[in-house]
Amino acid sequence: MTGTYTPEEIAILTKDHRLALEPSDNRSLSIPALDLLNREKCAPYLERVREVFEASTQTATASLFAKRYSFLIMASSLYAMSVFNKGLDYSIDNCHVESYYQGQAWLPRVRLAEWQVSQPVAGEREAWRERIVRSIFAGNLAPTWQFLAKSVPISKAVLWENTAIYVFWLYENKFIEGIGKADKERVREDYDYLVRVAPGELFGETKNPLARFDSPKQATRASEQPIRIRKTCCYYYQASDEPEDYCVTCPKIKHEAIAAGQPG
Repeated sequence: MTGTYTPEEIAILTKDHRLALEPSDNRSLSIPALDLLNREKCAPYLERVREVFEASTQTATASLFAKRYSFLIMASSLYAMSVFNKGLDYSIDNCHVESYYQGQAWLPRVRLAEWQVSQPVAGEREAWRERIVRSIFAGNLAPTWQFLAKSVPISKAVLWENTAIYVFWLYENKFIEGIGKADKERVREDYDYLVRVAPGELFGETKNPLARFDSPKQATRASEQPIRIRKTCCYYYQASDEPEDYCVTCPKIKHEAIAAGQPG
């Protein structure tokens, strides 16, 4: 079933969830997403991105770019699916990376070439949701990660965990802000589906690539709040001015668990 977005919904997606309606003036770091699968176009693009991150290796550049890319693709698409119950085509040939800065931070957005809004028919939301999820993951993120893993010395596991950490954060935190009870229930159902139920084929993989990273949070001496310790390193430390400056969830840190009731 086709539908439309209200002006209020468009405002939320553009203001809070990295959707762009117009091309950015900064064309050097903007690119049709499909060009990320073209070695002659992707390699020089990543080199320009590397300068932004000040990364010391191609591996760190690919990992940090994957974080930005997965977030901009998923933030608006999954919010629209789970909160607005509406969908758009996020397959790779319909997406453009548009370069934007917030202060000194490079925070790109996604722009869609074609807009055709879909909504689930009554009683058929699960089938509709499958199509939306397939568009985002099998139709976009999976081929991008496969290409990067072949072009740069980086494991697909790192790229998929970079994806997973944003799925966790978006659904556990960002998506539930300021929404009603019914919307929260749908968000919870979609989250459970994405990380525990959805088959690998919807992600372009043989197994669900998010499920392996869905570990329980735990209190450690590395963080005041319980954290989900990563299984892979994202190589952030290779783009930091400080030696061994790891993310708080990095597996390279010696995480000492804090027993319940024990002071930190």
